[in-house]
Amino acid sequence: MLLSAHPKLPMRNKEITRTYYVDKLLFEEISAHDYPGYLILKKDEIEIHFFEFKDLNPYENYGQIYIRTDKIEHCIKPI
Repeated sequence: MLLSAHPKLPMRNKEITRTYYVDKLLFEEISAHDYPGYLILKKDEIEIHFFEFKDLNPYENYGQIYIRTDKIEHCIKPI
């Protein structure tokens, strides 16, 4: 039986990625796993892993994730 999946996505900059997901999307960093060039974030039952890829060209990257929610207003920080 499969219970969960944790996508591993490329990121160009760890601090920018962390700030966006933590401050805007209200994820929390799993700090016990703070490795250089690697970031693990969690919110509710969703866990996303990011690996550093400084030369990533976002116009040629197909890495993406779809997260389903039933209350989007509770998933982002209000402006």
